[in-house]
Amino acid sequence: MKTLKLILLTAFLLTMGSSSAIASEEGIGWQVDMLPWKQVNRILPKYSKFTVLDVETGKKFKVQRRAGSHHADVQPLNAHETKIMKSIYGGKWSWKRRAIIVIHGDQWIAASMHGMPHGGGALKNNFPGHFCIHFYGSTTHRTNFMDLSHKLMILKAAGKLEGYLYGANPYDAVTAFIAGMKQQDPKIVQLLSLQTINWKKLMHNIDNVRLSSMPVLPAEDLTEELSLEIPVEVDWVIKGSGKQHFRGSIKLVRFSPADSWKIDSSRFLEENKLIENR
Repeated sequence: MKTLKLILLTAFLLTMGSSSAIASEEGIGWQVDMLPWKQVNRILPKYSKFTVLDVETGKKFKVQRRAGSHHADVQPLNAHETKIMKSIYGGKWSWKRRAIIVIHGDQWIAASMHGMPHGGGALKNNFPGHFCIHFYGSTTHRTNFMDLSHKLMILKAAGKLEGYLYGANPYDAVTAFIAGMKQQDPKIVQLLSLQTINWKKLMHNIDNVRLSSMPVLPAEDLTEELSLEIPVEVDWVIKGSGKQHFRGSIKLVRFSPADSWKIDSSRFLEENKLIENR
């Protein structure tokens, strides 16, 4: 049953390129749990082995947890598993976050990984170090908070991303929008965008982006607003152009106080010279 379950999920992800929630809507039955880190820390103790399934590609590889107290420090089991992992990142190691499902026995757990070897490694696997897997509530070594990009990927893996973004206040919407571009994830940014844009083509030219400044007003002051201009400062690294700094605003709109906030992506991208004026 476990093997059939994995085959069904992998085949569906390859066909649809989407999250587990959509798969369940198509009538394929399984459960992906979004468990808190404290619980996962007990389920997957040090030296435990499990399978990582990449949500977008459907590719899977086997790993072992070697360390980590705030999240799991993990290594591919051998060179073959390393090769699969690297192929998920297009043949190049990257800090980009990706939505994954951790499979341990019959339990499927929503998670997020990056793809950059760092620190120490103990296994003979052609992987120079370890990489990190985050679960809901886990943190980086430097902060006591969840990394936003990891959080978005965990929600995506659990099929909860759309609900989270629908209920996001305008400031959370902006930070998620920039995070989605940083992680080169078209699904995140399109869910927040007022316009439909060829995000995959656009993101190919973005090496990095950072929201460096955004003043925040009390949320209760915005309950009846239908449009909003939020001042921001954004730092970009663009292929062929290098670093550039934007100081301006992001416009958000919604059709009623009960609707979700949408970002006027076309205006923002035009002002940042990432697309041509229409």
